[in-house]
Amino acid sequence: MEDLSSNDKLILLQYAINKYEKEDTLTKKLQTILQQKDIDRSIAMLIATQQVRRIGSDVLQNNVSHIGELPELPSHLKSIIDDL
Repeated sequence: MEDLSSNDKLILLQYAINKYEKEDTLTKKLQTILQQKDIDRSIAMLIATQQVRRIGSDVLQNNVSHIGELPELPSHLKSIIDDL
């Protein structure tokens, strides 16, 4: 697996949240790609910048009312998202 930039990890996480809203499922799927600390750090960053919101104790949702649409998915991340 190629090294992903911080921005790539955030975009990857936003698209993964779009597929899997439950945090447990999301974490399990992403552990094959990212380290747990990267997942936790990226989730915290997205929540802090209001790009993602937490609904209840275990559901994450992209905050499209705040950010508009998701950022454009780079081609090198498309296959990763498709495989999740």
